[in-house]
Amino acid sequence: MVRGKQNGVQVRRLAERGVYDRATIDAILADSYLGHVAFIDDGRPVVIPMVVWRVGDYVHFHAANKGRVATVCADARVCISIAHLDGMVLARSAFNHSMNYRSLVIHGLCEVVHDAAERLAALEALTEHICAGRWPLLRPVRPNELAATVLLRVPLDQTAAKVRTGMPGDEADDPDWPVWTGVWPLHTSFGEPLADPTMPAGIEAGAPVKVS
Repeated sequence: MVRGKQNGVQVRRLAERGVYDRATIDAILADSYLGHVAFIDDGRPVVIPMVVWRVGDYVHFHAANKGRVATVCADARVCISIAHLDGMVLARSAFNHSMNYRSLVIHGLCEVVHDAAERLAALEALTEHICAGRWPLLRPVRPNELAATVLLRVPLDQTAAKVRTGMPGDEADDPDWPVWTGVWPLHTSFGEPLADPTMPAGIEAGAPVKVS
């Protein structure tokens, strides 16, 4: 990816798959729970899977106070990658096999959120992202829990999505080759909830946010 005029970055390889509108970016983030955060630590590249979520014009993640992620990422440039696999694309040749996907790459300066009210609101947004309607049911966050957590955010102004949909792109002389071609869709879904045996009886699980 290279810097460009659209949204701060531009897809260079298979540029026709680049998508830059906020509606697409927000939709991909709405379906995301994990992102891979890349940074440089002591001259070495590091990539760590982290819980990520959007609040307004920022993607957030959190880390342990005084931990490596919080220490190295604060006020440093990072890159966050997110991807959803939507299907396996089977063609007539191995070369033309592909995958349908929706992906994001976010570049930016990582900021530490210091304001206590803003931090609490962001953690509420994370909880609601995981399971809608859950935050009001929980015991209040304790001061020591908030102090142990560093909230980090990266602006979305240097973000590009890359999306592939549709059928395989076979060669013009391949249609008569006798092998099945098409797309095997792939979906992520929640299973049946497993109740904690220490929980009092008669409490409903609620419903998690849908994963598409």
